[in-house]
Amino acid sequence: MDGTSYQIAVYQSGQSGRIEREQLTLDGLAERTGLHPDLIERFVEYGLIEPAQLADAQMLFDIECVLRLRKIERLRRDLGVNTTGAAVILDLLDRMITLQRENESLIARL
Repeated sequence: MDGTSYQIAVYQSGQSGRIEREQLTLDGLAERTGLHPDLIERFVEYGLIEPAQLADAQMLFDIECVLRLRKIERLRRDLGVNTTGAAVILDLLDRMITLQRENESLIARL
């Protein structure tokens, strides 16, 4: 690792309405999660996480990837789920969260 653990991308708020977002380099994400960068790259290949952007041939990840990688590792380590199984479980969890938010939105309208 080169000593740079993360990069911060700052957006002006105002006209665009964008807010400040922290993005991590691959090495920064590896440092935050305790996972090897090669393993994280493998998770990217499987579609378990996605880089927010590519900058100068370097992947940058939103800070939310830290939590997602921790979930992946819990599934693998604690439950013995393989990478394909983790992808299915996370997809189902994402769908459940989306449906729950939609349900809450509909209830709020009543």
